[in-house]
Amino acid sequence: MRISRAIVLFAAVIATLSACSSGGEKTDNAAKPSSQAPSVAPSSSSAPTGGAGAKEPCALLPADAVGKAVSIQGVTSAPGPVQDNAANGGKAKSCVYSAAGKQIGALAVTRFEGNKIKPAEMVAALKKAKQNAKDVAGVGEGAIYYTDENKTATLAAAELVDNVPVLVNYTGPAKMTQDMMTPLVKTAVDAN
Repeated sequence: MRISRAIVLFAAVIATLSACSSGGEKTDNAAKPSSQAPSVAPSSSSAPTGGAGAKEPCALLPADAVGKAVSIQGVTSAPGPVQDNAANGGKAKSCVYSAAGKQIGALAVTRFEGNKIKPAEMVAALKKAKQNAKDVAGVGEGAIYYTDENKTATLAAAELVDNVPVLVNYTGPAKMTQDMMTPLVKTAVDAN
């Protein structure tokens, strides 16, 4: 369950850092952080779209792509936790990838509606918070890869989608290299 904790920690880092970079944030329609009961059973490739024109994370990154990256067959995906932060307008949805009953990674997509933070500011804030972060070229408008003390690896990319700042990140076990994660996050960013 380290990956679930990593998603929550990542959302907290972004929430704190982006709040410092923003002015007046919009807080309407803020949902309570909860385990929203999805109406979709775990599947290998589909999830509903919805929510302010944004696609669900499971629709952005097929489970078979994750399986190929980690060389595991039978990977499934299911909607993960929802984390909303009324203070900065961050609304994070996630998709959890599993195989043989164990989590093998998660994709989180955080939309900052009402927050004018720029993708470069998001990446700079993450680099400041994560001392071992390395720039990753060719994904979104800026991306970084890092590992942390929880023995997880994360590749995060920032972009603007319909003039809304969006952060897309994949978190998996520390053995996942930048080369393994880059195509996963690029697939999700390109589909967003």
